Amino acid sequence: MAGSQPNTLPLVAKVNVQALNVPLLSPFTVASAVVEQVNNVAVQVMLSTGHSGWGEISIMPPITAEDQPFALDAAKRVAQWLPGHAANPWQAVLKEVAAHIPGHQYAAVRAGFEMALLDALAQSQEVPLWRFFGGASDRVTTDITIPICPPQEAAALAFTYKQQGFETIKTKVGKEPKDDIIRLRAIRFSHPQCRLILDANEGYTPNEALDVLRLLQDAGMSPILLEQPVARDDWEGLKEVTQQANRVYGVSVAADESCRSAADARRIAENRIANVLNIKLAKCGVAGALETVAIAKEYGLELMMGGMVETRLAMGFAAHLVAGVGGFRYVDLDTPLLLASDPVQGGYSASGPHYSLGSTTGHGASLAVVES
Repeated sequence: MAGSQPNTLPLVAKVNVQALNVPLLSPFTVASAVVEQVNNVAVQVMLSTGHSGWGEISIMPPITAEDQPFALDAAKRVAQWLPGHAANPWQAVLKEVAAHIPGHQYAAVRAGFEMALLDALAQSQEVPLWRFFGGASDRVTTDITIPICPPQEAAALAFTYKQQGFETIKTKVGKEPKDDIIRLRAIRFSHPQCRLILDANEGYTPNEALDVLRLLQDAGMSPILLEQPVARDDWEGLKEVTQQANRVYGVSVAADESCRSAADARRIAENRIANVLNIKLAKCGVAGALETVAIAKEYGLELMMGGMVETRLAMGFAAHLVAGVGGFRYVDLDTPLLLASDPVQGGYSASGPHYSLGSTTGHGASLAVVES
């Protein structure tokens, strides 16, 4: 991995935080929440070298512990504490941030500061973030998500996404299994060749999840992945679904809400509770994401990178990490495509599902307005 120390260690000179509010094109319904607007927090870290990096604190109650007022308050406290600290070696400063605001309730806040700090450092070292993270590639291909919605709407979205070149459709499920099957039939009718990922967001019981897989197999619509079929703490249920899904239906199972940290990832890996670890920076931060990647490689598990509902600040950073590290089979970084407007300047360029990260230093994205 890149990120070697320069001769003179840069210091954090100043930190800005501000609310980041963007409406969605339409309400985004999952098994556990309905989202109508992004209510996140943007973080800008400025170094003594003059370089400036951006990150995003992603908020999606009840999936994240933070709400926006809580996150803003915590971020402002970190913004007062962080200036004057050395920005490199970055592993050490990330540990300092984690010690200053420990615990899951601050996970998304830590992630926003980690993104901004590493973006600024990559700029100071004159490398794009994908090179900073290892340089495996400079592009990623994402799926696209269809929320829980009426089948006619799902069919229309699937047709639109087919026209745009998306080959993998991720659809939210988990509220009512019979309705989920009808929606999936409508999606497959409009996009017959699409690969399907099902994301239940903890909505099923183990028996319901397996019944859905059985019905889909009977209909010739087996998904390539079933994501978080049961409640986060139902470790035995998740393991049961994984074993049956693998053996009977040939379907992989991903842990998302059950994999909030590197410690969770190790528990899942050691006990073979799932096949795939879904990393989200808002759950575990950048340092935790890299540790989870190492655990997955150690135990032979597959990797997925996902997100909450975020702008191109967070999704761009995640795309650089995926591309630079390599080895991610599943990429779910589509949420900027669901927003009614794009407040972010610069960053990656998108052509349908394909993101080109380019050669700009850092992740190359910033907000149009900076508020101190």
